[in-house]
Amino acid sequence: MTRKNAFYAQSGGVSAVINALACFVLQTARQHSEEIGKVYAGRNGIIGALTEDLIDTGVESEAAIAALKHTPGAAFGSCLQAHVNPRAPRAIRALDRSFSCT
Repeated sequence: MTRKNAFYAQSGGVSAVINALACFVLQTARQHSEEIGKVYAGRNGIIGALTEDLIDTGVESEAAIAALKHTPGAAFGSCLQAHVNPRAPRAIRALDRSFSCT
């Protein structure tokens, strides 16, 4: 099976809840490493996709990922970008280049 990379972007109010969700997503992806390759986080949410500013979460230790559950703020930054955005096609092209997807 070909592994696919994943993209994670945080949006909304900055809180420990956002980091707890990030922790869950990253730990779950690591548990499915036979299907999921790298997990990239967008710096400052979807803005990271638009600017091709991606964080390779694979360089973080298991302990650092687990610590997100108890860390206030937003580890990867956040944004309040509208979900329907005229720049969405640009973000999709940027992700395609980053992931070499078709």
